[in-house]
Amino acid sequence: MTITCFIRYEIDPFGKAAFEEYARNWGQAIPRCGADLIGYFAPHEGSATTAYAAYNIDSLAAYEAYRARLAADPAGKANYAFAKRERFILKEDRMFLKLASGPHAKLVLP
Repeated sequence: MTITCFIRYEIDPFGKAAFEEYARNWGQAIPRCGADLIGYFAPHEGSATTAYAAYNIDSLAAYEAYRARLAADPAGKANYAFAKRERFILKEDRMFLKLASGPHAKLVLP
C-alpha cells in the first residue's frame, strides 16, 4: 500500500526565495533517493508563511530506508546544511496518509 507523506512548513516570510531554492534542490535529490515526489509548494496568494511538500512512498519501512539514503546523498546533505544555515524554515510538521478516494475516474474536460 502506497502512503503519501505531507509536510507542512512554516517559513520566514522573507525566506520565500530561499525556500524555493530548497524545494528545487529536493526536486533532484528526492526522486534519486527513492520517493515519488509530487512537489513542493511555496506561498503564492494568501499566507506568506505556509508551504507544503508531498511525496509517495511504498511503506513506512521504505520511508526509513529512503531517509537514510537522502541523509547520505551529497545533494541531500548540502540541502539540509543550507536550510540549517539560512534558517528560513521555522517549523515543519510531517504526516503520512493513505489514499481513500481511489480509484478515480478519468478526467473529463468541459
